[in-house]
Amino acid sequence: MGYLALLRAPHVGRLLFGTLLGRLPAGMTALVIALALRDAGAPYSRIGLATAAYAIAAAIGGPVLGRIVDRTGQPRVLLVSAVIAGGGYALLALAPASAVSATVGAAIAGLAMPPLEPCLRSLWPDVVEEKQLDTAYAFDSASQQILYVAGPLAVAGIAGTAGPVTALWVAAGLGLAGALVVATTAPARAWQAPPRAHSAGLLGPLRSPGLVLLLIGLAGAGWAVGAQNVLFIAYAEAQHGSGLPGGAGSLLALAALGGLLGALAYGAVRWRSSTATRTWLMALGMAVSYLPLVLVPGPAVMAVLAFVSGIALAPLLAAAFVLVAELAPQGTVTEAFAWLVTLFATGNSLGYAVSGHLAEGSLRSVALCAAGGIGLGGLLLFGARRWIRPGDAASAGAHPLPAAEPVPVPVPVG
Repeated sequence: MGYLALLRAPHVGRLLFGTLLGRLPAGMTALVIALALRDAGAPYSRIGLATAAYAIAAAIGGPVLGRIVDRTGQPRVLLVSAVIAGGGYALLALAPASAVSATVGAAIAGLAMPPLEPCLRSLWPDVVEEKQLDTAYAFDSASQQILYVAGPLAVAGIAGTAGPVTALWVAAGLGLAGALVVATTAPARAWQAPPRAHSAGLLGPLRSPGLVLLLIGLAGAGWAVGAQNVLFIAYAEAQHGSGLPGGAGSLLALAALGGLLGALAYGAVRWRSSTATRTWLMALGMAVSYLPLVLVPGPAVMAVLAFVSGIALAPLLAAAFVLVAELAPQGTVTEAFAWLVTLFATGNSLGYAVSGHLAEGSLRSVALCAAGGIGLGGLLLFGARRWIRPGDAASAGAHPLPAAEPVPVPVPVG
């Protein structure tokens, strides 16, 4: 009943639809760039350069756009960034064979990617009742698991029927459509960040030690997911013809399904423990769920392990969303959520890179790499548990930074 009540609340359905629509290009872009450039005859080195340009630009652009949203509001930033990002996709689509156009287009698309995730998470406290916030953040986190599956499937379908260049135009259109849906809602038009805390300074939300520790810990989760993706790809290649229907895609889909169900279960529970406690418990639970992957079993057991390994990720992010809103200095909450996206993506990229080298030797080492990333992140969050509990931040040593200046919204701690 909690999810039904959430979806019946005013504006919730439209906001969720708009953000899912506008965020779909994020799940499409890496694959569609590779397909479009390869179709145009580009070498793999150029494909790697273009996808890296997109990822690096998105990591830089997210916090910058988040800060602008905190200062000026949501609609203008969402619409202008969507138009600029669409221009980047258009440049890619018009000249995929050009090394300069492909790289610059990818960088523009990443740099101006509309900050729909941070904007939605900033809106939740104004859209739903206090008792529904955990449910809202959990549903938000669950929806991300859909994107991990829907994005690549959309690329495959569009590229297979109309070509990869068409998929680039579709990505541009989806980003603009999603931004338009969200930007024209009443909550987005009315939303204003509280006056920015003077002590936030140039660093903004990164002036909060607890938030920085939380973000670093969550980068470990991103690392684990990146390494897991490499593990599944390499495993499917090694098991080719040995009874693994769908290959790596099926394992990735099972992990995403586990995350979806885990998030829905998390949001349906009335928790008594603090959000900070749930965060480090979920992180360590995720590490434990990754350890059996080291066995590298047969396809049937591997499918089960893939599902289990995904269960804790989305609940971990759902709990982290609440903490980000509480730990960010006043007036910096959208930028703080953007930093979460950036740190997770950075960890993901590093996990990909390191495990890619390890995969040449042993799949077990890749599995250990994945478990180690989130294991270290979970241990960091456990060690920093007093810092990431907003009420204890000052006593944990956050003084003289303004940990006592949380975002003034009624977010439950547990």
